[in-house]
Amino acid sequence: MASTGIAAVVANGSNRSVMQAATIRTAADLPEAERVMALHRALGEALDEHRPEAVAVESLMWGRNAGSAMAVARASGVILLAAAQRGIPVHEYAPLEVKMAVTGNGAAAKQDVRRALERLHGLNDVPSQPDAADAVAVALCHLQQSRQLRQAAN
Repeated sequence: MASTGIAAVVANGSNRSVMQAATIRTAADLPEAERVMALHRALGEALDEHRPEAVAVESLMWGRNAGSAMAVARASGVILLAAAQRGIPVHEYAPLEVKMAVTGNGAAAKQDVRRALERLHGLNDVPSQPDAADAVAVALCHLQQSRQLRQAAN
């Protein structure tokens, strides 16, 4: 859990803009409990500042590296907790779903996702840090999914 990307993206009609995108980093030599606490504090500050209607997270995909998966699971739990403490609904999206929403290709590489955020979706200020750019992609995916759900309900 050395780094976790966060992003606040706002929609105004069909226009989208990045309000904040950053990478929260914790020192690798800190005890795990302190790293989790630091993430919770930083995330709480961002949620309090931006007051989002919803929080979107990428669902955990279990790979071969169990240690890495545990760190991601802990970070996801911190995000869920911080949102729940503020009464903010959380929506989870699979990596394939995020890539499809942003690029139209579920097998897109990270650099393709970042390029699509800028070129296809017209987002400025997409950070170069991979974790922060991924957070922008997840947020955009949620905006698209929620818009489609609202349109289907009408």
